[in-house]
Amino acid sequence: MHRIERIYIDGEFVAPHGQEWFDLHNPSTEEVIGQVLLGDAHDARRAIAAAKAAFPAWSRTTREKRVAALKRMHRAVVAREDRLMEAILEEYGAPSVRGRWMATYPAAVIEQAVEVLESFAFEEQAGTARVIQTPVGVAGLITPWNSNAGFICNKLATALAAGCTVVIKPSEMSALQTQVIAEALHDAGLPPGVFNIVNGRGDVVGEEIARHPDIAKISFTGSSAVGEHLVTAGAATMKRVTLELGGKSPTVVLEDADFASVMPLVLQAGFANSGQACIAGTRILVPRARLAEFEQIAREAVSHIKSGDPSKADTDIGPMVSAKQWERVQSYIRLGQAEGAKLLVGGEGRPEGLHRGWFVKPTIFTGATNQMRIAREEIFGPVLTVIPYEDEADAIAIANDTRYGLSALVLGKDSARCERVARQIDAGRVLVNTLSHEPRAPFGGFKHSGLGREMGRWGVNAYLEPKTLLMEAGGSRR
Repeated sequence: MHRIERIYIDGEFVAPHGQEWFDLHNPSTEEVIGQVLLGDAHDARRAIAAAKAAFPAWSRTTREKRVAALKRMHRAVVAREDRLMEAILEEYGAPSVRGRWMATYPAAVIEQAVEVLESFAFEEQAGTARVIQTPVGVAGLITPWNSNAGFICNKLATALAAGCTVVIKPSEMSALQTQVIAEALHDAGLPPGVFNIVNGRGDVVGEEIARHPDIAKISFTGSSAVGEHLVTAGAATMKRVTLELGGKSPTVVLEDADFASVMPLVLQAGFANSGQACIAGTRILVPRARLAEFEQIAREAVSHIKSGDPSKADTDIGPMVSAKQWERVQSYIRLGQAEGAKLLVGGEGRPEGLHRGWFVKPTIFTGATNQMRIAREEIFGPVLTVIPYEDEADAIAIANDTRYGLSALVLGKDSARCERVARQIDAGRVLVNTLSHEPRAPFGGFKHSGLGREMGRWGVNAYLEPKTLLMEAGGSRR
């Protein structure tokens, strides 16, 4: 049994003031595998005070010292890749291929932050003025359970590159991953107070971060509902916010697409991270004239997708993270049938042969309309909805008829046509015939999918405020 009873404040692992123990589960077996002692509002205030005290010195460090610190972080995280992989498998249940990516991603994003920092322009000339990019202050970083370690390292490395100090509120459901990362970051030898980590509930520790006047900025990844609350809670203290929120991403399959060839991309986009991904392509838009053909090919393709033990190399879909999430997904499967959509594959209950664990059958609804709740609300599980369209204009209209706008996928043979459609979709990122990722490009959403952008120089800019400096003509610089 794991027992995590320390949080990280001012360069040390310390006992929290909070007294609540939170059970950790293995989602593949439903067994309790450990407990984590949660911090409270008092602990959050201690962490904020430490970050505030460390800010003046860290904000004035040179580019070279920040680069050196990030490189030490990178080496320490790389050294713990296998331990992180074990934690991801045990407490989250990501299939091995996805889990390995999740274990390597934290170090990769730190390395990417180094690359950005090395060439970032902190000063530029604007007419007779110099514009100096200055760190905004103490940042509160709130991370989700579906890729906790990666989000910690991405947000932290970016904030530190900009010159901010931070308080991190990770998901309490991902405490094993957090512990591995915290130990690595401690070994990297950053100055005390530059980063602080407080395990705790969102409505306790997260709320203190959202309202505390010494937090200048919040970076949050999670649900749209919580993101909206953070904007409201932080307004009184004029907090800057970066929010990467929910999605109901469209996969637009154009009329000229070879369905057999694109089906792997369709299903990978929809079932990514066992469906527990904000970018998941869960609305599949298909030309009505070819709907029956698409259904036949999709049914056959899904029959080869394996759900089950995430440690096995041939597993495609792992469990939901919790009993609560499993019940939520099951309720949407029942809802889709009640709304009149047709089950093409899947349905309620566990996949055949699985009698325990929070596993969901890979499920596809068809004959749906874009007005059904299964087409409008984020389910966060391996449940896809096929929606027929009449022509290109109709496909674009359906794709954009959503409160979300995080990601989209366009599939077809005519690249010029694909690009034409992609340019008309309201989303922060549109992929064309690929599922590749470009870390140098900005990532974030339109509408209720968020505010601001992460990644690349756009990510660093989000932690900076421009200061205009005008000097007397002919004055000397000292």
